[in-house]
Formats: sequence, C-alpha cells, structure tokens
Amino acid sequence: MRIERFSLKLASPLATAHGTIDAREGFLVFADVDGTRGVGEATPLPGWTESLDACRDALDRARRTAATDDWDTALATLDDADTPAARHGLVLSLADARSRAADAPLYRHLGGEHTECVPANATVGDGGIEATVDEATEAVEQGFSTLKIKVGARPVAEDITRIDAVRNAVDDGIELRADANGAWSREEARTALDAFAESDVSFVEQPLAADDLAGHAALRGGAVGIALDESLAEHAVETVLDAGAADCLVVKPMVLGGPDRARAAALRAREAGLDAVVTTTIDGALARTGAVHVAASLADPPACGLATADRLAEDLVSDPAPITDGEVSVPQNPGSAPGPPSMEDR
Repeated sequence: MRIERFSLKLASPLATAHGTIDAREGFLVFADVDGTRGVGEATPLPGWTESLDACRDALDRARRTAATDDWDTALATLDDADTPAARHGLVLSLADARSRAADAPLYRHLGGEHTECVPANATVGDGGIEATVDEATEAVEQGFSTLKIKVGARPVAEDITRIDAVRNAVDDGIELRADANGAWSREEARTALDAFAESDVSFVEQPLAADDLAGHAALRGGAVGIALDESLAEHAVETVLDAGAADCLVVKPMVLGGPDRARAAALRAREAGLDAVVTTTIDGALARTGAVHVAASLADPPACGLATADRLAEDLVSDPAPITDGEVSVPQNPGSAPGPPSMEDR
C-alpha cells in the first residue's frame, strides 16, 4: 500500500462553514491485490469528513496493518474510526484492483442491475434573479434536464421569486430541485415549500439543520419532497429512515466511507421507498468516477450530482467520465478509471 498526497486548485474559492478553501487536498491510495494494482482517492472535507491530518493518520495505520496482515484486517482498522475519507480511499483502491483482475468495469463488479449512462444535474448558484435565470438557461442549453438551485443565502421571499423566475424561463419538462444547506427555520422552510409547489419543485435538499430530523419529518407529506444530505454526515441511514425524515437521500461516497457503503445506503433507501441521489463532494477525478460507478450499479438512477469537474482548476487525470448533454457515459474499461495514475505521471 502506498499513499501519495496531492493538492488541486479550485477554479474559484469555496466558502464553507469551516472557512474558505481554495484547493482540494487529499491522498492517492495505491493497493496491490494478488499482483493487480488499484488506486483510490481520499479527499477529506472538514465539516463533512475528518481533517486532512486525521485522514493521513488513518491511512498510515491501515498501511502498517497491511504490511503484516491481510486487506480485510487493514480495512477493519478504518471501519469503526470516524475517518470516512480514509476508508473511501482504501475501499476504492481495493475495488479498483479487484474489478481490474476480474476484467470488469467497477459498476458491474459491484453487482446488481446496471445502466451505462447516468443523468446528471446542473447546480445553479445563489446569485440574484437575473444571474440565476441566466445560469439555469445556460445549463438547459448544455443539455441538462435537471437543475439544482442553491437557496437559503437570501431572504425566503427572494428565493421564492428566483425559483419562480427559473420555472418561467425553462420548459415544464425540466426538473427543478432546491438546496438550502440547512439554512432555514421550520417556519421559513414551510413558507418556501408551499411556494415552491407552485413552481413544481421536486424536492428541497436539507431545508433544516442536520440534527433536526423531527423537523424534517414534519415537513414531509406535501407536493415538494424532502431530501437529506448533511444529515447523513451525522446520522446513520437507519436512524433517518426510522425518523421518517426524508423522501430522498443524497448519498456521497466520500462522506459515507466508500463506494460500498454508498451503494448499500442507496439500496436501503430504495427498499424503504425513497429515492437516492449519488453525489460528490467536489472530489478529484478518481473519486468522481467512483461515484459514477456507484450510480451506474443502480437500476434507473435519477439525475445525480456528478457535474463538479469544472469546480477544479486542475485534476488528477483527464476526466474519465465527462458530462455530455447532461449525462455521463460510464467508463467501460476494467476497474474504476484508466490508469492507475501516479503522481510522477502528472
């Protein structure tokens, strides 16, 4: 097992609750399984996952174990640790190696029903009304049929106007979603949901704070669904389901600890009658492609949050799964992505 650090500049700074970041930093994880090398990506995002230092410490612990024991034992050192990005990196590396050895693309190696083309949603920022409409119509012209519009940074009344303006500017067949990132009170959320119903918004992502499962449960039952994202970084999937807090789960492999856990969460959501949207955390190309494979291993996936490559000014490799006309063609080479790459190759 080998670990190599990387840093990828962002195309523009990213404001988070933990401060503004201008680069995505993480680790490439190389693992040899019976003579076949695989590569994974561990790209932590504080607030969602562990810190960069904690990620490195966890990977070092797994590497030391792998040197004297088997891969299952090495992986077990990460299973109960609060280091999902580290686990993601090792799991993706092992899955890449094993699917290469099986001469199968990762999504087929994961099992289940498959699709070879995954729809993606475009994300529209939280600009003013004119900027929001311009960004939305440009995304539609690029072939996206699902738009996720950022809300919550402005007064609710202004967000209602922004959503209504987008609905009036695009075809009725364009699906609209909204993402509040936990910004609203229960009263604000109810006001927004009632108004968004008039604009045929399919669901609002994380309208309330991550820990307010009861509040989310109380918001359900109307024309606009409730999707939970940040809540899955704090609560187990079963806890969310038991609380009746969501109509849809936003499944992020890096946050949940690997493609295996993300796929299991999506399948569990579907079993419970919920939708599941696979999404990235502005990761590098290897983790993004891993997320594509997770989505492709599900039958008839909804539009997923995979169109984030343009948030990076540089990447680990040329994008193995670019967005074209609002869709991703799933790579058909063995493993997860072409390679495996090395830092020396870039």
